[in-house]
Amino acid sequence: MSQLSFFSAESVPPAVADLTGVLAGPGQIVLAGNGGRQAARISVVVDELWRARGLAQMISEAGLVSEISSTDENNPLVRTALDPQLMLIAGEWTRGAVKTVPAGWLPGARELRAWTLAAGTPEAEDRYLLGLDPHAPDTHAALAAAMMRVGIAPTLIGTRGAHPALRISGRRRLSRLVENVGEPPGEASALAHWPRI
Repeated sequence: MSQLSFFSAESVPPAVADLTGVLAGPGQIVLAGNGGRQAARISVVVDELWRARGLAQMISEAGLVSEISSTDENNPLVRTALDPQLMLIAGEWTRGAVKTVPAGWLPGARELRAWTLAAGTPEAEDRYLLGLDPHAPDTHAALAAAMMRVGIAPTLIGTRGAHPALRISGRRRLSRLVENVGEPPGEASALAHWPRI
């Protein structure tokens, strides 16, 4: 039985802003009309269903409606319903149609958990990758800087390829990530992909 960290995602109350962790990874936010008023939706395509279910749970905990479906390529897709509560996030995370990182954004424990659910994967026993959006290369350096400001200094890798990521290595940095993201989802398939030390 591990001790619950003061900083872990389990110790922080859920909020809509938690979902910005999905946008730090490959997630997208779009604007649309919803019964005559503006609303937004956050969505992300993931590689396994456990990720979609974990994110759907976070969406529900934040008080939003979640939907899980599949893409044409049969990858799990998780998204929020259109919701006016997401308009502030949409305004902060987009410039025109381009995804951007808000100045001063810092990933807290629940944002890191959402990012890990969306695009986290171990690279080796002592390294962990947080995937980035290959379609938003201008966000990569800003996200690396945001991670440095919360004490998890990463290395930016794969910027010219299809799988850019922030590599977290070293026992201290990995410990801090593990401490923040909390326990893995209850599904057995999640264990192999969750950060650990």
